[in-house]
Amino acid sequence: MDVNARKVSIGFVSTYPPTVCGLASYTASLVDAVASDRGTRYGLGVVDMGDGSARSSSPDVAYRHRTGDADSLRTAIEVLNTFDTVSIQHEFGIFGGRDGAEVLDLIAGLTVPTVVTFHTVLEHPSTHQGVIIDRLAHEADRVMVMSETASRRLVEVHGIDPKRIDVLPHGADPVFAGPSLVSGGRPLALTWGLIGPGKGLESAIGAFADLVDLDPAPRYLIAGATHPQVRQAAGETYRESLMALVRDHGLEGIVEFDDRYLERDALARIVRSADVVVLPYESIEQVTSGVLVEAIAASKPVVATRFPHAVELLSGGAGITVPHDDTTALGAALRRLLTDRAEMTAMGRQAQRLATDWYWPTVGRRFATMLSGVAHRRHARLVTATPGAYRAAG
Repeated sequence: MDVNARKVSIGFVSTYPPTVCGLASYTASLVDAVASDRGTRYGLGVVDMGDGSARSSSPDVAYRHRTGDADSLRTAIEVLNTFDTVSIQHEFGIFGGRDGAEVLDLIAGLTVPTVVTFHTVLEHPSTHQGVIIDRLAHEADRVMVMSETASRRLVEVHGIDPKRIDVLPHGADPVFAGPSLVSGGRPLALTWGLIGPGKGLESAIGAFADLVDLDPAPRYLIAGATHPQVRQAAGETYRESLMALVRDHGLEGIVEFDDRYLERDALARIVRSADVVVLPYESIEQVTSGVLVEAIAASKPVVATRFPHAVELLSGGAGITVPHDDTTALGAALRRLLTDRAEMTAMGRQAQRLATDWYWPTVGRRFATMLSGVAHRRHARLVTATPGAYRAAG
């Protein structure tokens, strides 16, 4: 195989639609972007790490792995080794074994150039989590992250050579960049994504309880379906608890829920209709947020807790960050923006400037170029190391 003669084929390891999670959505968008740039889906395939409850009918799926099954893992490795390169999308929770240690057996069996994308990089990993990240980084030809914070942690916590790390932003669908659909009536604040504990929605609802004196009264829309794992474990109990909290605060005329899982165009219309986006996440570790990227891509000012990706992206003036677990500070930041249209507009313009190179066509092209470079360098090393053997084999 002469990797210089054509664009390299790529095998992706990830969850994939119809599995409903951020990782599946990210990978589907990435595959679409690479395919669009190439003008074909030929040479692109996915080993689906979904839990099997939602089976994909997509022709993109080359194999569906059953986590924790040794025979299935061997087949997954065989399938991936038919591609020129492999892209492993890593989250601890999608692989089998303790902390997803199965991924180490997967990468150990690969004979083709491999790039690992770390979607979670913890500042204080457990010893076992640290070993997994260290070994993955050692086995991979290159590693990729989506924020400078994540890159810095890989260097400082795991001792990875920064020259082996690529930082590519999380992509955003160009539909988010359409013209503003703000109506000019009651200001609309928006939080969206899969609903479940840890999103800080209780704090956001509490913050709006401090804003009932505003005229016109704001609207706060919480848009998104309940996370499938939350719904499977407890039905809609969590959403019902949020609705009860709204009633307790007397906010029925301010806080609204939309429990649909929206397709991209419909979601983009809602985001473009918002005056401000609220991300009250409880996590202090989150180094990648697709929702944050999409909000900025839609030129929306963001009020967020100080999770790492928000601090990194909003420090230049595209939004406001507040301490975690500080409902008063969150309410004050929202009041500041909702009563100052000029500041909201200025933050929106800064967001627009920030997102210039974040859209999927650009990110997909950069990703494919990176994978091609990895394959070409491996090919060049093979030729240089054993030119006679390579010629004989060719």
